[in-house]
Amino acid sequence: MSKFYAIVAGAGSGTGASVALRFAKTYPVVLLARKSANYEPIVQEIRAAGGSAYGYTADASDPASVDGAFAQIEKDLQGHKLAAAVYNANAGFAYKPFLELKVEDLDTSLGTAANGLFYFAQKTLPQLLDAVSSSPHPPSLLVTGATASIRGSAKFTTFAAGKFAQRAITQSLAREFGPQGVHVALAIIDGVIDTPWGKERTANNGVADGKIAAEAVSEPWLWDDG
Repeated sequence: MSKFYAIVAGAGSGTGASVALRFAKTYPVVLLARKSANYEPIVQEIRAAGGSAYGYTADASDPASVDGAFAQIEKDLQGHKLAAAVYNANAGFAYKPFLELKVEDLDTSLGTAANGLFYFAQKTLPQLLDAVSSSPHPPSLLVTGATASIRGSAKFTTFAAGKFAQRAITQSLAREFGPQGVHVALAIIDGVIDTPWGKERTANNGVADGKIAAEAVSEPWLWDDG
């Protein structure tokens, strides 16, 4: 597998870290995040365990930033083909009553959830198509979904709008690129993930094990990746 790699956009302490660590058992892993502080601990952990990892600072909602990161990836992983691309980036979780929201809140959510996925897919799909003939598993574009991908809730207006948009994009890409050999899927994470930044958030009335362990979240991506 040394000639293939995986990329995770939206690397952080929760889902992004879990997925990156899981893929690192098989592939060199590339991590993208807005701040280097988000991916550096994961890169160090993977390397300490004997794996190969690279981190790049990029804002998923900024095409120029994404272009710059992928240009550097091409240099650093020359000769490698892309086995799996995971889009986990999110922004603008404005948990507010609707009448307190501003249109900027919606723009922020859609900028990363929808526009960012659009940019990321345009960068990764040509590479995934190129890997179809030689990859031992179907090259895959995988997107982190949520309950909000299929159902809106009170005070989740902007978040749900972004997640609905991701589902629409992913479904369309699956129908276009599936017949060409690229697996495209959105994984619905139906629950609150236990992350360091979300410790104060209550789930399932605060019962023990009421949140989803971040380590367990990576399994659907591995099933989807074959």
